Amino acid sequence: MKAHVYVTLRTTVLDPQGQTIHGALRKMRYQGVEDVRQGKYFQLTLSDALTLPEAQTEVERIAREVLVNPVIEEYTYRLDVL
Repeated sequence: MKAHVYVTLRTTVLDPQGQTIHGALRKMRYQGVEDVRQGKYFQLTLSDALTLPEAQTEVERIAREVLVNPVIEEYTYRLDVL
């Protein structure tokens, strides 16, 4: 099973890298992009012995305790059963 964890800055936190990318896209004349937020992506390969509920619990625990700074970041994840 694979877990795909996406970590982004909270919407209330300034994202200077996202703003820089947005400015560059405008200068390059890309159309229709109203905002850019940058983030991090993690892919975890989980043991086949885990049930789906166990995998969800473990991924949420890993994200909260290791991958995310809860003061400024939030996360979402997706599980793919192979």
